[in-house]
Formats: sequence, structure tokens, C-alpha cells
Amino acid sequence: MTAAVPIDIRPDTLLGWLEARPADSHKGDFGSVGVVGGAPGMAGAALLAARAALWLGAGRVYAGLLDGRIALDPMVPELMVVAPERALDLAPPACLVLGPGLGHSGTARQCLADALRGALPLLVDADGLNLLAKDAELQALLRQRQAPSLLTPHPGEAGRLLGLDSQAVQTDRIDCAQRLAERFGCNIVLKGASSLIATPAGGLWRNTTGNPGLASAGMGDVLAGMIAALVAQGLSLAQAAVYGVHLHGAAADRLVADGAGPVGLTASEVARAARELLNERLKPA
Repeated sequence: MTAAVPIDIRPDTLLGWLEARPADSHKGDFGSVGVVGGAPGMAGAALLAARAALWLGAGRVYAGLLDGRIALDPMVPELMVVAPERALDLAPPACLVLGPGLGHSGTARQCLADALRGALPLLVDADGLNLLAKDAELQALLRQRQAPSLLTPHPGEAGRLLGLDSQAVQTDRIDCAQRLAERFGCNIVLKGASSLIATPAGGLWRNTTGNPGLASAGMGDVLAGMIAALVAQGLSLAQAAVYGVHLHGAAADRLVADGAGPVGLTASEVARAARELLNERLKPA
């Protein structure tokens, strides 16, 4: 495969992709996000993704937790904490996120298989990627999907999907991102410094924002929720990946510039800073 030259993502790349909200808006105009994950001991990952989706503007957010003991997010009661099957059964416009804290149980696999068979845009992250990497049937379902799909691996996860070690992925990130997009017929975010976004049609973007503060727990969960929220509000999955990755890094850059990092920067801080930055960008001139 001939490696493409990626397009660097800058603020002017994204101009006009989202518009300011009209005065007569209602929550139904901004779609729904369903996050499925949060097995026992890992509920925080799913809640981080769901909170980020809410803060980035999705009209409704459903946290489908595999840990059935949790019925409410007391910090963000606006989230609807539901059974996983309810979060998978959303009316469009909507986007699904499968993977944050999902685990590797039979129930986890069934949730992923159901999402892959569904018709909604789907983002697969974290444990969802690890389930895919070891399951040929799930991979076949992904390749057969008619609805848009996005995988968001870090180098270790990308390596498992390609049968490589993480060092091999890091040695030729562009080639690996393109190979993943071609192999699975879907969009790819290969995370890391200068994250890459590749599409099955050959599109390739490179992020220009971010800093070492993003090397912290939960950052990928927040990114997944942000991207899903942008899809719910009308962007294509590829556009949302480009926009979300850039915004995620830019929010971290702002926090570091203000003294909140890079050491000790948290994913929750980045999600809230991304909300502030997005509203600034959408403010009418």
C-alpha cells in the first residue's frame, strides 16, 4: 500500500462543520448517544464516556451499564442509566459507543455482536477492540456492516487487530492506520501523539493538538463520548472523528496553558474544557 500524505487538522479545517443552535431548538434536535460498557469494577469508564457525550451536546445520553447495581450517576443525574439492551435500542439520529469498561464476558460479546448487527453509527473502543481482535465472527460482522463504523485503538490495541506488536505500529503509524481501515472497511482513529484518522475510502488526517497530559486514565473514554455526541448532532462519523480528536487535544492544550497540567490532568477536566471551547467556536461572530 502506498502511504498517503495526511491532511493536518487545524481550526480552519473545521470551519462550517457545525453551526450555532437556532433559538427554537429542543433536545430532540441533537440526537441520542448510547454508551455500553461498565462491567463490575469498571463503571467509571462508561460514565466518563457518557458524561462527555452529554457535555458535548447530545440531546439524550443513555449509559447502558453491565453492572446492574448502579442505577444513577449522582454527579451527573441528567444521564439515563439503563440496561445495555436499552442503550442499544435507540431511534435515530443516534450513535452507539461500545467498549469503555465492557470487559470480556459472554454478555459483553453479545452486546458487541448486537451493535454490529444494528443500523446505527457505531464507535468501538477499549474492551470492544480487544473482543474484536480475537473473534473472527465479530470481525466478519464489522466488515459486513452497512452503517458507518469507527475503531479508536491505541497502538497496543491496533497491534492486536493487525497481529503486530505496539512497537511495529509506532514505527509506521500511517501504514497501520490505512491497513486497519482497509481490513475492516471502517473509519479508524489511531490514537497517540499526532493521532491519525483514516477512512476506508483513503482519507487521512493528522491531529495537531494535544500534549503529554493526555497520557492519563479515561482520556480515550472521554474522546469516544465526544465523537459520538458530534455524530448525534449531525456530523458524519468520519467528520466527528476529525473534529473530536482535534477538539480533545485543544481542550488539553488550553488546560495546560492555564496551569492545570500536564502532570495530573484528568479526563473529566478535558471533557468540560472541550465543552467550553466548542461553545466559543460556535458563538456567532
